[in-house]
Amino acid sequence: MTNKTALVVSAHSADFVWRAGGAIALHSAAGWDITVVCLSYGERGESAKLWRKPDMTLEKVKAERQREAGNAARHLGVADIQFWDLGDYPITLSTDSLFRLADLYRAVKPSWVMTHSRLDPYNADHVAVSAFTQEARIVGQAHGHNPGVPVIGAPQVYLFEPHQPEQCAWKPNVILNITEVWEKKRAAIECMEGQEHLWEYYTRVALQRGVQGGRNSGTPMTYGEAYEGVFPSVVSTLG
Repeated sequence: MTNKTALVVSAHSADFVWRAGGAIALHSAAGWDITVVCLSYGERGESAKLWRKPDMTLEKVKAERQREAGNAARHLGVADIQFWDLGDYPITLSTDSLFRLADLYRAVKPSWVMTHSRLDPYNADHVAVSAFTQEARIVGQAHGHNPGVPVIGAPQVYLFEPHQPEQCAWKPNVILNITEVWEKKRAAIECMEGQEHLWEYYTRVALQRGVQGGRNSGTPMTYGEAYEGVFPSVVSTLG
């Protein structure tokens, strides 16, 4: 019996840690194979601490960001992490990259996918990656794309929490209890040494979502992650 699979598409090398680390750790601990694609390293726009070091170069920043993300992925139990090096601020998403992601959908056959919110006035890369990820899902379903290769089904797409959700028209409709894997997520967060200023911020976010999860479920939880599902959930029963 093969493991269940999921796909996380991260614009920059730290995004999957802040926004989906709990989901990754929880599912990997349950035997899922999670594939993470970091489309860029965040080398220009999200590595200010590294650029303040003497004699820093673009390649050194990229190498450091990859090291950090790789260490974080090991804490979370990621089965496969890929670095596509498509640049950031702005990210460059070509048709070739779109087909590459569509082909990865077909290879992974994810039960669900996570990526960025559809709007974000603070980060155009996130907006572009959200649309890119959802378009690749459409291409992966198209019988005319690489005929003969089986198409994918209809995996749910979850949009993970942006840094300032109120400004991004992001409305969560799913809260995941990540309390049992919080220590793994926190360890992964602390791997992102170049963005240490965000460690406590995303800890507070997890605590807040835990409170909200408890209020909406009637079951106390300490830490949570929230997402916005793009497509309707199809169920056989309610409740």
